[in-house]
Amino acid sequence: MFQWAQRRVQAAYERLLRREISGAPAHVAVIQDGNRRYASKQGGEAPDGHRAGAQTTERVMNWCQDMGVEELTLYAFSTENFDRPDHEREALFDLLEEKLYQFGDDERVHDGEVCIRAIGEVDQLPERVREAVAYAEGRTEQYDSFTLNVALAYGGRNELLGAAREVAGAVEDGELDPEDIDVAEIENRIYDRPVRDVDLIIRTGGDERTSNFLPWHANGNEAAVFFCTPYWPEFSKVDFLRGIRTYESREESWRRAKAKRALALVRELGGVELAEARRIVSRFRGNLPDESAVEELGVEELELESESSSVD
Repeated sequence: MFQWAQRRVQAAYERLLRREISGAPAHVAVIQDGNRRYASKQGGEAPDGHRAGAQTTERVMNWCQDMGVEELTLYAFSTENFDRPDHEREALFDLLEEKLYQFGDDERVHDGEVCIRAIGEVDQLPERVREAVAYAEGRTEQYDSFTLNVALAYGGRNELLGAAREVAGAVEDGELDPEDIDVAEIENRIYDRPVRDVDLIIRTGGDERTSNFLPWHANGNEAAVFFCTPYWPEFSKVDFLRGIRTYESREESWRRAKAKRALALVRELGGVELAEARRIVSRFRGNLPDESAVEELGVEELELESESSSVD
């Protein structure tokens, strides 16, 4: 009876959260933490937790597609994971190999036109895992409706270091002028194919840190971050929707903050006429955080204040 009531409450909460959400981030990145602790809690071994977590991964991919998310990045195997005990590491490699082949053949992947690709230092992985990566990528490379990035042998600092070395080498060889180094140049040397800026990072398992994950695409975009306590195998749709709500709340907060800053800039212009204020603000439009903010709040509020002053 209690479990039935609990399911009813959870279903009602899911519906409530769904109604509160008006959109979705384009790119969600997930740090799937807590597999081993989940297994320990269940009286099992680490590989049991990773297998349970793989089932959650499939559910989350479906939720993302249902919500309109266009890209999902999963932190599946970090460079630090190479330090784990041999038996645990090999079990992880077994699972990755199995799932990559499975995803490459999955009808849902092909029906949803999901492009699967690995990011990270894949060449450090065993040959059998590299072959599975190549299989999944080759089977789905023609798709572009949804992108699933699997971060393997991944470390954010190493990623940026490698790009910096490539740029330095290109400059030294005379292939690249230092003046031509820009954001696009760095991004082109991080990945063979572009990755969207990350809008939302979700981390399960209770730790509140992003663990060297996607520093260029997440930190550089000031992505929203949602930390939650459930272990990855326990991660539910309610948790997922709460993460999306966190993203939306942060976007709204940023919009208001940018608009207030734009209004403050207009007010700092002092006692100039409204038309002159518009002209001056337009000169700074490219430097404002949000161009629409000036029109949304700044000028409108100035107009109201101007009308109020004329009445007085």
